[in-house]
Amino acid sequence: MRLAGKTAIVTGAASGFGLGIAEKFLAEGAKVLMADINGEAVADQASRLGKLAIAMRADVASSASIAQMHDAAQTALGAVDIIVNNAGVTHLPSPLEDVSEKDFDRVFAVNCKSIYLISRAFVPALKTRRSGVILNIASTAGVSPRPNLNWYNSSKGWVNTATRTMAVELAPFGVRVNALNPVAGETPLLTSFMGEDTPEMRAKFLSTIPLGRFSTAEDMGNAACYLCSDEASMVTGICMQVDGGRCI
Repeated sequence: MRLAGKTAIVTGAASGFGLGIAEKFLAEGAKVLMADINGEAVADQASRLGKLAIAMRADVASSASIAQMHDAAQTALGAVDIIVNNAGVTHLPSPLEDVSEKDFDRVFAVNCKSIYLISRAFVPALKTRRSGVILNIASTAGVSPRPNLNWYNSSKGWVNTATRTMAVELAPFGVRVNALNPVAGETPLLTSFMGEDTPEMRAKFLSTIPLGRFSTAEDMGNAACYLCSDEASMVTGICMQVDGGRCI
């Protein structure tokens, strides 16, 4: 029960890594506001996970939606101890000049602007309380990029840099900020990363991962739990690779 008595927000919590993180936090005693743009799916998951899970539909790229999430968190959680910025999207593999402006804008709105919007809404209270943890979910794409995912790679590099500068600025207020860099996993984004989900394409991806498997939701939940717990009270500004050796 490493998170007993803690409150948390996890975005993109209806599936994939976000769901795995929410499940782990709940198992460790936290009360979790699970936010996702798919309101029906996140409501179903929260209902399955019990009374400490609260669901809400949220568009993390919308300032109005984040304001609603802030109000909902105050009502459901009171003070917020942990914020996990997990929601993310990608564009399909394509030469960088062929990615549409619409796809570019969507990638940076969901992967980057959302962290700005959520920070603007929630950081003042964390600074006042002089405690709290923010965890941003980046990607190995932001550390060791693959061709044809240029703008997604760039957005995740932005997340890593934002994490470090947030950590430096917020450390005097007792607020810790870290990131996780997972390798591709069995999530709804996997097919988008690969372009097509075939045994050959999976084998190609797996050949770049020394441990020989994709990341799982459980892997991410375990790493997130550590970084967001008091066990990591001296850890801030790190961008932890949970990648089976992919970036070596």
